[in-house]
Amino acid sequence: MKNIDPIAFEKECTFRTARSGGKGGQNVNKVETKVVLVFSVAESGLFDENEKATLHQKLAARLTQEGILQVHCDRERSQRKNKTIAISRAVAILEKALKPVKPRKKTKPTKASVEKRLQDKLLLSKKKELRVKI
Repeated sequence: MKNIDPIAFEKECTFRTARSGGKGGQNVNKVETKVVLVFSVAESGLFDENEKATLHQKLAARLTQEGILQVHCDRERSQRKNKTIAISRAVAILEKALKPVKPRKKTKPTKASVEKRLQDKLLLSKKKELRVKI
């Protein structure tokens, strides 16, 4: 798993602001506190080609057709706090996508569980047998 440095990541991002709804009273109508983080995976220098391909594959639903990741945040009243939250969310998304998938180990059912299943089957078949008209 690759740890992404938030400071280096922030330098590669661009930010847009907008007015956000929610709490804040008249402040909501005046101040642009909503932050939209825009990050281009294709143009990033933080990842090598294999990692970029993995990100494009795993984040296909979150990326635009140009390969741009957008993260919105309007939780707080402060633009600075929203920017920090957006950066941490984006870093978490990217780190999760780069985390290798653990291969599944095939397992056999235990002898006791097989026996219990067969016993339950037998009981059920006997119960149904009693329902049959003679």
